[in-house]
Amino acid sequence: MSSTTMIDIRRLNLRFGRGYASNQVLFDVELCIRKGEIFGLVGESGSGKTTVLKCLAGLFTQWSGELAIDGEPLAHGINTERCRRIQMVFQDPYGSLHPRHTVAQILDEPLAIHRIGQRRRRVEQMLDKVGLDAAFGERYPHQLSGGQRQRVAIARALILEPSVLLLDEPTSALDVSVQAEILNLLADLQRQDGLTFLLVTHDLGVVAHLCHRLAVMRQGRIIETLDKQRLLNGGAQHDYTRMLIDASRQYTRELARRSAMAG
Repeated sequence: MSSTTMIDIRRLNLRFGRGYASNQVLFDVELCIRKGEIFGLVGESGSGKTTVLKCLAGLFTQWSGELAIDGEPLAHGINTERCRRIQMVFQDPYGSLHPRHTVAQILDEPLAIHRIGQRRRRVEQMLDKVGLDAAFGERYPHQLSGGQRQRVAIARALILEPSVLLLDEPTSALDVSVQAEILNLLADLQRQDGLTFLLVTHDLGVVAHLCHRLAVMRQGRIIETLDKQRLLNGGAQHDYTRMLIDASRQYTRELARRSAMAG
């Protein structure tokens, strides 16, 4: 894993609304994520985790502060170059896939938009990469299982060959055994291509399985950053982090057992 910084977030603030109706949701968020690192962003629902991802992806534009990818500052708007470099996998694979498009059409669309050639070959190669054969290209999302849909969503995100993948609770809609399969797939893909992952989750079991380091968010603020070994060795300093660990212990054991069986 390189020590070069891939994702650099400094003093990120975000406010919705104006005047008396305004509501600040991010407060001076700072993260430094290395190239080739799988970094977890952990916290309860509403803590601001997904909001950080959406600022990086260009889905929220009214933020203040500094965002940079591989040393290049990100503007507030979105453009094709940003889409090529940063892709996002959403929490609900069924909701993020067009119900009237086949899998092949879903994967072909970003290639067509970005005018990338050899599209059929690339679609078939990407299906194979995520563990699906070419026949899945003719199916529609409703004909797939939850795990298969999430594989398609991952394939769509990777088909433009981004350097950064933003993952918004990519396994939370799946049962535990399928979660382990998807986590193992993501780990394999990251190793193969040297990608940088920023993974949002509320589950420390997922972090323990996949991530190198993590930051804990609460009420729009980063309250602690630590590596996986410190997490596993009980080295968390903040009371809130220790509370999350206690809440995740049972699930972590079950996930570890299922992951070992799936791996």
